[in-house]
Amino acid sequence: MTKLRIIGNMTGNSMDAVDVVLTEFDEEKITDICSLSIPYSVAEKQSVDALRQRVVTQKIPASELIKDNDFLAIHQKYVSGVAKAVNELCRRNNIDKSSVQAIGFHGKTLDHNPPSLAKISGTLPFTTQMGSAQLLADLTDIPVINDFRSALLMNGFEGAPLAAPHNAHISRQEGDGCYINAGNTSNLAWIKDGKAQISWDAGPFNEYTDSFVLRYKGAAFDRGAHWGLQGKLLPGLLHYLFALGRNFYEMPLPKSGDPAFYKTSELFAYIENNYENPAKHEQVFYDILHTLEFFAGYLAAYSVASTPDNIDLAANFVLFGGGWKNPLARQSFEDTLSGKVPALSQHQKLFEDFRRRLKAGPQIKYSKLGEFMEARLFADLARYYLEQRNWELPELQDYNKPLILGYIRYPGLAPIDDYLSKAARGWQNNINL
Repeated sequence: MTKLRIIGNMTGNSMDAVDVVLTEFDEEKITDICSLSIPYSVAEKQSVDALRQRVVTQKIPASELIKDNDFLAIHQKYVSGVAKAVNELCRRNNIDKSSVQAIGFHGKTLDHNPPSLAKISGTLPFTTQMGSAQLLADLTDIPVINDFRSALLMNGFEGAPLAAPHNAHISRQEGDGCYINAGNTSNLAWIKDGKAQISWDAGPFNEYTDSFVLRYKGAAFDRGAHWGLQGKLLPGLLHYLFALGRNFYEMPLPKSGDPAFYKTSELFAYIENNYENPAKHEQVFYDILHTLEFFAGYLAAYSVASTPDNIDLAANFVLFGGGWKNPLARQSFEDTLSGKVPALSQHQKLFEDFRRRLKAGPQIKYSKLGEFMEARLFADLARYYLEQRNWELPELQDYNKPLILGYIRYPGLAPIDDYLSKAARGWQNNINL
């Protein structure tokens, strides 16, 4: 393998910022050269959220979506924003673009219906990310590799989470154990001897908290849990939150989630029917937000405690992702996992059994590489594409044919309609994207 310099990008479902990082890969050594995060405005976040909601509720076919003027405008602005971040990263750090082999570009997920969820709903699996690799390549003058999830969906796999092999790579620095990402969704992977044993999506983390704050305060998120720490836990709401997503939380592994499955609109309807108006009653707002932030950490701990019996456990827990910057959510995770606060009655035995299996108190730390972990993940995925190597997801261990993730576009080629991922809604009907 040769030394590679790749820019990774991630915006995530929370749409808090566009993150870019330039990473150098030299054999097994991974070094971040420079990084940049440009926050999204509330208006930008709302426009993308509205598009996502329309795609999910109206079940718009991919062939129609790429003709929709609102979609095209939002798509253009989104890709241009990513390009601006990449160009600014290079400008600020005097990076010669010819020294960068590629950009690893995730795109923005509008809908995700993996086999685990499709089986429940009786639908066909698909995954829908927007983001033209060709447009991004033209705007940055750097080759772009994207659409890493489609090949997985089109071969019967979940398509998420993707992080486990990258977690395994950095475990040489952070050690074996459980790697837990907290973004809009939380996901985790158990790593042993530098290899991923299992990985799955836990469920919402920032999804409920950010949506609630945006709805009632017009803010993107609760920085430092400023508002949430002024509230108290509402046990009835906590029980409701788990019951709302129980079908997903208790689903057999492996599984991947999507915000559409988290029933955020049902949660708001419940809140507005059972509590005073959070927009008019400050303490009600604080109490509800406190409970939502507590639940984010609680659910991550519950998912950890649900680790199958055949997985070798280590007491090392490595946290990464912006969600862990919320001190209330992080404390909830740590206290629930260690038994300092009681679990819901129906989960007490689960946690007790897990702590017995763990044999030692959990050692929890935020990764030194955690700040731009998700962006770096897509740089790593792009590296594997360039090297034509299989991405070593646990569920692919018994898969016998090569499965290279991603597609590459070069600057200056003829424009193509690559606005959406190949496994977007409708790909099963041979819709040419």
